[in-house]
Amino acid sequence: MIDEPLGPRPGRGDTLVALSREDLDIYGVSELEERVAALQAEIARCKAQIDKKQAGKSAADALFNFKNG
Repeated sequence: MIDEPLGPRPGRGDTLVALSREDLDIYGVSELEERVAALQAEIARCKAQIDKKQAGKSAADALFNFKNG
């Protein structure tokens, strides 16, 4: 099987920019509510990742006894 060549990968954040430029007038109320729910789930996922990274940084700081200042 021959794979088709892949196009260039979108840059970091390009999907978010495209999402923010999308015309919302074409969506109905239920579709907009679904979109909001999906975005809220993505926000929760991002916040969980931030918490994970901050915990890792705090553990590393404690291990190496760095002080903020």
